[in-house]
Order: sequence, then C-alpha cells, then structure tokens
Amino acid sequence: MSLAEWGRKEIIVAEKEMPGLMAIRQKYAASKPLKDVRITGSLHMTIQTAVLIETLVDLGASVRWASCNIFSTQDHAAAAIAAAGIPVFAWKGETLEEYWWCTDQALSHPGGLGPQLIVDDGGDATLLIHKGYQLEKGDAAWVNSPSTNKEEQVIKNLLKKIHAESPTRWQQVVKAWKGVSEETTTGVHRLYKMHEAGKLLVPAINVNDSVTKSKFDNLYGCRESLADGIKRATDVMVAGKVAVVCGYGDVGKGSAHSLRGLGARVIITEIDPINALQAAMEGYEVTTIEDTLGRGDIYVTTTGNVSVITLEHMRRMKDQAIVCNIGHFDSEIQVDRLNESDARKIEIKPQVDMYTFPSGNSLFILAEGRLVNLGCATGHPSFVMSNSFSNQTLAQLDLWANKDTYKPGVYVLSKKLDEEVARLHLQKIGVKLTTLTREQADYIGVPIEGPFKADHYRY
Repeated sequence: MSLAEWGRKEIIVAEKEMPGLMAIRQKYAASKPLKDVRITGSLHMTIQTAVLIETLVDLGASVRWASCNIFSTQDHAAAAIAAAGIPVFAWKGETLEEYWWCTDQALSHPGGLGPQLIVDDGGDATLLIHKGYQLEKGDAAWVNSPSTNKEEQVIKNLLKKIHAESPTRWQQVVKAWKGVSEETTTGVHRLYKMHEAGKLLVPAINVNDSVTKSKFDNLYGCRESLADGIKRATDVMVAGKVAVVCGYGDVGKGSAHSLRGLGARVIITEIDPINALQAAMEGYEVTTIEDTLGRGDIYVTTTGNVSVITLEHMRRMKDQAIVCNIGHFDSEIQVDRLNESDARKIEIKPQVDMYTFPSGNSLFILAEGRLVNLGCATGHPSFVMSNSFSNQTLAQLDLWANKDTYKPGVYVLSKKLDEEVARLHLQKIGVKLTTLTREQADYIGVPIEGPFKADHYRY
C-alpha cells in the first residue's frame, strides 16, 4: 500500500491520455446507469485499467478486480485502486495457485453473491464459472480428466475445493449473471466455440472485433509495446538483428512494424495464405520457422495458438537467441517442456531466464512465455488503451441496458458506436474531420454524420 501515492500520480497523468474514457465518464457519471451493478473484472491490473475501473465506479458500479496474467500487474496501480476502497486481488509475480485464488475472490461479491456483469480478458473468469456450473450439473468428466498442463490442474483443484465447500455456488452465480464483454482474440474464440456447442450461459459482447480495438490496441499498441518489453528485459541492440515474428494478424503486423522500425531484418511465419501474401507485399521474407533456425536472433509469437515454438526448435536456435510471446496465452512456446528438459536454467532477473543446452548454446526466455510487453514492461500506451476500454465501458452499458432482451450469444457493438469511440480521440491528437455535403452523402448512400461504412467493410 506504500505504492498507492505513486500509483495515483500516474493515474492522473494517464487520464489526460485517455480522452475516450474520460468523455464517457463525463457523459454518464451524473445518471449512474450502472448503479449498484456488481461487476467483476479479469484484466491486466495496470495504470490504464485503473482508469477503466474508476470509470465503471463513477457510472455507479460495485467493482471487484483481478489481473488476467501472473506477471502483468503494476503493483502501484493495484495499490492506488485498493486505497480508493475498490477490492482488487492482484500483484506482480503471482503463482498459478494465487492467480486462480485471486480470480475466485474477484468473483465473490459481498453477501455470497456473484457478479452481474464481467469484464474479461482471455476468458478466465468466464471459464471458471462455466466449468464450475458444469461440475454442479453432474458433469465431472473435465475436472477428473488428465490435465495437459500445470495450470489446467490448478483450475481443476480449485473447482473441486469450491464444490466440496459450496455444491451450488456456481448455479447461484449464473442466476444473477447478465453478460460478459471480452477483450481478446483468443477469449472471443472461446466464446464462439461455447456458443456453437450450445454451452454459453450468458450474452457476450465481442469487444475485440470493434475496429477501434483490434486495429488500434492489437496493431498500434503492439507496435510500441513489443520493442519496449524486449529492450527493458535485455537491453539488446535490435538494429541489424534477424527477428522472426510468428503470425501476421493484427498483433503480428504491429510486432513486425515495431522491430523493423528499430532496424531489424524481419522474417514472418504464417499459416494463412492471405496474411502471408500481405507480409510479402510489405517486403517481409515469409518462410517456415524451421528455415530460420540458426540465423534468427529474436523470436516473437503472436498467434494465440499452441506449440508454435517447440523444444526441438529451441535446441536448434542460434546461441543467445531471445524468445518471447505477445499472443494472449502462454501456450505458444513450450516452456513446460523446456523446464523439464536437459537445459540448465539461470534467472538473470525477474522474467528473464537463460537456458543452456548440453551442446553449449543458450537462449533467453522472457516472461516465462507470457505477454512480454506486460511481463517485462508496462503494456500498451494509455492513448491506445483508451480506445479499447471505451469499447469495454460501452459494452457493459449495452449489456445492462439490454439484460432483459439479449439471449445467450456473441454480439458486437454497432458501427455507430465504433465510430463514436474513434471520434472521441480525434481532438486530443489535433485531427480535423472533413464533413460530407448533402450531395456527397446522398451519392454514397450514408448519413452526413455516419456511420460511413457497412458492417462488412474491412478496414
């Protein structure tokens, strides 16, 4: 708690860089549209998230928060929020057991109640409720099945413990739960899979696919924060190095731009022919990861998939290669297999580990394969997070306003709201919009004030 004053100073600075959130706060604070609504957040506990939390509180909500990554919490941000009287369960460097305990605590509102709305990032809070509900409904197959990794077993152990203590807890939570807004590509993928299987229990808003989230946070945020994380962790000279970026979606594009901007020679790996062609047309070499082994100096995974970089790949990498991840989960690099291998591990400093194989070659793993920009730095800048978090706030307002009409399913915010989020950020950076004449608007068939693009338009 001694860090709270420092955190408060940084929050005040961040507010000036987050015009979208502050405009929403100003518009709705008086009417309190979320008055007494119980909201749980599972999202990186950073300075920028503190501004989101206090916006929800100003709109009337009763908020409890946990981080969605064991390394991403900024302790001074968490301390400032706790000092403001808002329950927060997060600190940098949690164990997996502590992390899931924190998630459970954030879901446990006073009086034995659960959340009415959830702000999720990666789907962990949503997962815990769904798996707990499944267990209470008599389906114990998952919790009793062999686990594919340590974290999965931690979740199963927690659910069994809760079930022994309170056999109907998650059913009570689900009765009051009205919806979730999801931040990430991977979390949204989970939601669609649950909905297709008929297992999604509540309405969900896909915040990730708002243009002002995916094309800004994922692209422009990574363009700045990836290099920041690598440089803070290693102090390496990026210029002249060969950097391999696995994936060329929005996160991959931002990552490639980040490294190229510092003078790296960037190689892209891709499974999708369209993304591969995009990368080639931008002047990048596109090949397989196997073709880069022995010449790549820096490896970055951006896909949200599993086993993108394997132990076998790491054995064949150039001596002193740097390996990191900026896709949401920690499944892209086979860190568990590496830890169980014959490689000798030395911690250089927190979140920077050197592994040396018997052959003598070494490599560096950053943030244990979790998000390097948050594990080794402070994540995306405030301005771009204002775009993302404006969408999150509008999604929470939409879910609550339509709680009696929305059915379980995955929804997106309207194009009109997407454009409004962008509009709220223009004055801050000195942008002046051109206004259509009536003749021009009629010619292309749009209102003068927008929205200007059809829903199927790809920016």
